Amino acid sequence: MRPGAAELTGARGCAVRDSALRLGMRSPLALALVLGIATCGSGYAAIADGARPEPAALAIGGGAIEVAIEDGPLDLSRAELLAWISNAARAVTAYFGRFPVAHYRIVIEPVAGRSGVLSGTTWPSGGAHSRIHIGEHTSAAQLERDWIMTHEMVHTGFPDQDRTHHWIEEGIATYVEPLARSWIGHYPIARVWTDLVDGLPNGLPRRGDRGLDHTHTWGRTYWGGALFCLLADLEIRDRTGGRRGLVDALRGILAAGGNDQVAWPIERALLEGDKAVGVPVLVELYRRMKDAPVATDLDAMWRGLGVEVRQGALQLDERAPKAAMRRAISAPAPATP
Repeated sequence: MRPGAAELTGARGCAVRDSALRLGMRSPLALALVLGIATCGSGYAAIADGARPEPAALAIGGGAIEVAIEDGPLDLSRAELLAWISNAARAVTAYFGRFPVAHYRIVIEPVAGRSGVLSGTTWPSGGAHSRIHIGEHTSAAQLERDWIMTHEMVHTGFPDQDRTHHWIEEGIATYVEPLARSWIGHYPIARVWTDLVDGLPNGLPRRGDRGLDHTHTWGRTYWGGALFCLLADLEIRDRTGGRRGLVDALRGILAAGGNDQVAWPIERALLEGDKAVGVPVLVELYRRMKDAPVATDLDAMWRGLGVEVRQGALQLDERAPKAAMRRAISAPAPATP
């Protein structure tokens, strides 16, 4: 499951790699060749005799993405890094219908002697930007399995919130990231549902819980927020006869100007989402869950969706009452007109 229990929080949100990084499906180097990105030697340290190259510029989904790689040794090539970033941007674009902000800056900071994508933090101030720590000995295969870059980019697609509502920022990123990656073929949809079955119990209220706005534990922040998103997704689809889902609400918030470059009260953001889908699900669900430990019968929910995990393997019942909803959530949403 991801995010892991060791995950920390940062300015906008911070993802820290855990031991269960998930399997991607395509080669970043292959994408680099398709995009026409030239390779620059076997690793960043070998580029231009150690001189720092100019930031790279990517244009994806209507967004201009600037990538700066700080000094430090990396086994990966510049092309592999840019392809990894491009894949994440394509996933976020697939979910939101466009890249959420017009300009986005990424700083890659190598960490000597380490391996893997180690952490990421995103800030809205001064323009949307993220800093990603990556180990010196990270391999292309590890980039293919990475979820952190996509998680951080998802943060740009919702209005900036204060600490009280940090759960909605991290919940959206936790829920949307695997779906977005699956929509571009970089994560098996079966793993998306397996991860939810494994992870959502961490988001249930425990003794002393005072609701999502007042209980700032790791489980309630990340997985409690993700549970809110799944419940909202199901309720929206139920009340619209399957015509709309959470993706439409989040796209509506973005269309109304609600990315991380604005600081909106949470109810304003949720109201814009409700307007987009035509039913007041987000505001009503928030008012139920913000100040009270609302219990959710996860077992009943999974039975209704036809989802069961047996010995780590996903079993799907296509005859279940809400199997069609599960299939609709899994399927890529049509492109925004």
